[in-house]
Amino acid sequence: MKGIWLEDKQLELKTDLPIPTPPSGESLVRVVRAGICNTDLELLRGYYPYTGILGHEFVGIVEQGPDNLINKRVVGEINAVCGQCRFCRSGIPTHCEQRTVLGIINRNGALAEYLTLPVANLHPVPDNITTDAATFTEPLAAALEIQEQIAIAPEARVLVVGDGKLGQLVAQTLALTGCDLLVIGRHTEKLGKLEPKGIKVGFADLVKPKSFDIAVECTGNPEGFNLALQGLRPRGTLVLKSTYAGKLTLDASALVVDEITVIGSRCGPFAKALELLAKDKVDVTSLIETTYPLEQGLAAFDRAQQRGVLKVLLNMD
Repeated sequence: MKGIWLEDKQLELKTDLPIPTPPSGESLVRVVRAGICNTDLELLRGYYPYTGILGHEFVGIVEQGPDNLINKRVVGEINAVCGQCRFCRSGIPTHCEQRTVLGIINRNGALAEYLTLPVANLHPVPDNITTDAATFTEPLAAALEIQEQIAIAPEARVLVVGDGKLGQLVAQTLALTGCDLLVIGRHTEKLGKLEPKGIKVGFADLVKPKSFDIAVECTGNPEGFNLALQGLRPRGTLVLKSTYAGKLTLDASALVVDEITVIGSRCGPFAKALELLAKDKVDVTSLIETTYPLEQGLAAFDRAQQRGVLKVLLNMD
């Protein structure tokens, strides 16, 4: 089969990869659509020493698995877990000590014609969700994870720093809480996607120091982190949604003096993400920049790395 292979920070389109054989408890999924994520780009830059097929945002069709899923469109949670370690037993399997992670840790990913995942990870896609829209289930779930971790009251003043793919989804999901929301970015066109939804947007000069209860950092760069931190009131909460390939330098004394709570945030609830998509509560398809066939996957990565580009999809059909 064909797949986008990462090794030593180099990408290759391989055409002779074996179709995976699903082990017990797993399904074979034929991938029909997949998205290139910022995490894929960070892996390419060396964020984590991964070798294998990239990709973890996908929609596929089950070809081997339980009868109730055969020939069904599915999306899949990316953490394959042991079910036995202290984290699994405590109900937080995304931190399983033995986990493999689709396209990230010890498990080939979705930028290929086939993948395998545990049956328990798979979620059928409702018929009224298009395949393109369903490709956003994983990042939309990641955006929703913020609300799993902290309560967002309607009176809360919330700052989102970043107008890219994840920042757009975080902004839309937070807006559903009715909070007092401001999204800061660098691109007028991207911010313009949020304004018609009634979301306040602007540039960094709008951020008044120590005026927000919650700040969500979605840029993956030190400038975004510093802006988010500066905007927080004492005892505010800083949520980090970005992965960083490089080292982050920060003023730790500001965290201590203002007693800031810092929360890392990644994988989230797929069922809730699919529910939002099915009810058309969020707009995801306007975030699609372009779609490439799998055979042009390297060109797709080149495009995805260009400044200001939103979501690039790969089509395996």
